[in-house]
Amino acid sequence: MPEVPALKEKPELETEVNEAQIAVHWKEETYYHPSAKFIGQANLTDPAVMERFSLERFPECFKEYGDMLDWDQYWRTTLDTSDAPFWKWFVGGKLNACYNCVDRHLEKYKNKAAFIFVAEPETEPAVAVTYQELYVRVNEMAALLRDFAGLKTGDRVTIHMPVVPELPITMLACARLGVIHSVVFGGYSGEACGKRAADSGSRVLITIDGYYRNGKLTDHKANADISGDMAKQEGQAIDKVLVWRRERGKYASAAAMVKGRDFFVEDVLKDFAGKRVAPVSMPA
Repeated sequence: MPEVPALKEKPELETEVNEAQIAVHWKEETYYHPSAKFIGQANLTDPAVMERFSLERFPECFKEYGDMLDWDQYWRTTLDTSDAPFWKWFVGGKLNACYNCVDRHLEKYKNKAAFIFVAEPETEPAVAVTYQELYVRVNEMAALLRDFAGLKTGDRVTIHMPVVPELPITMLACARLGVIHSVVFGGYSGEACGKRAADSGSRVLITIDGYYRNGKLTDHKANADISGDMAKQEGQAIDKVLVWRRERGKYASAAAMVKGRDFFVEDVLKDFAGKRVAPVSMPA
């Protein structure tokens, strides 16, 4: 057998570092108390909140939160526990989540930022999307999903995307139509996404070509092909793959677009510019 070289012993430190020397490198720690102005605008200022939401007041205390929303039809039962563990909140009520997130804020906040996206890499400028811009983009995406992808209330879609503005825009568009959307964490594999698409019965997958992570542009579209294959193995066919571009006008993936199945969202959206879609009233 060949000779194995002897391991060299790690040399001992010439001097030990004491606590006082380490403390020199600690960052200064202090308390920063909120200003009176900040405290004044806080949502939770009532010291009796624990009593308001005590166990003795459950579940009717949550009526307070239900009343913060705009309802198409008011509910009759705050919480139904008759079919545990399938508890139902605000039974009998109807509303639209997209309307509550977007439409009802337009009158007062249309020029206020709904989203501020700070991108990676840091050299990219931050993107602010106002409520008015969000309303327009969500409606156009909802029209695309309805008229191009053929989705209707109760259908399911799978969304496999990182945290970019197009993610909540897509989710809100689904909610506007009453389309059930399974949102898969962008870091999950194509196989994991495909299994979730099959479990939910999705025939439409919405994804992105790539995204930045730790300074590198990651090829994400390749996962869509894997997802489609996996879903098919599980007995669910994905008819359409809608692909957002991370950078406008560029394609960040080495994976080819599949003809007749894959479509760039920005290209299709041109046909739905200015479209408006009425929010579908859904059971709470």
